[in-house]
This record gives sequence, structure tokens and C-alpha cells, in this order.
Amino acid sequence: MASQEEILSDGRFSRVTRDPRFWEMPEKDRKIKIDKRFRAMFHDKKFKLKCTVDKRGRPVNYTSVENLRKFYALSESDSELSEGDSEIHTKKKKKKKKPKPKEVDS
Repeated sequence: MASQEEILSDGRFSRVTRDPRFWEMPEKDRKIKIDKRFRAMFHDKKFKLKCTVDKRGRPVNYTSVENLRKFYALSESDSELSEGDSEIHTKKKKKKKKPKPKEVDS
């Protein structure tokens, strides 16, 4: 088999090095960004599937949550918003409602 350098120096394959379709995907763009509406899938029991054997029958000890973390990431803007939202919700919960005045029957 020819080495990588020989293949790239060949005139027939020279455009492969310049064509962006063949470039490797950057690390930061590999994970799909999801917003705060779907953050429950990282800790919800409905999305957790524990596998003891892989598709070929070999023993494996991992859960599907690990795969979710591998392929998905919370978008940064939404994670900042979610922190702010949680502070707003706690402030709203702290407000006390005024008791209604009792009506007097005549």
C-alpha cells in the first residue's frame, strides 16, 4: 500500500487537501448544541438505558447517558439563561401572597 505522502503528492488526488469537504471536523463543532428545553435527557430515567452486552455479545458496562454526553452539549447561551431563569423562579417563589379579606355576611 502506498504511503499517505505519496497519495497526496499524486496529481489526481491533489485537490483532496484543498477541498473543505474532506477536512476533519473541529473538536468544538462535533457535538450538537441543544437548548435548555432538552436538558432533562441527561438525567431523566426515561432516557437511561443500561447495557450489559454490546451488539456482538461482548460484555460492556456503560449506559446510554454516556453516549448522550458524547454527542450532545448544552448550548452556552441557553445554559447562561437557564441559570438566570432559576434565580428568577426562586425570587418569584419567595413572594408571599396577601391573604384575602374575609367577607362578612349581612
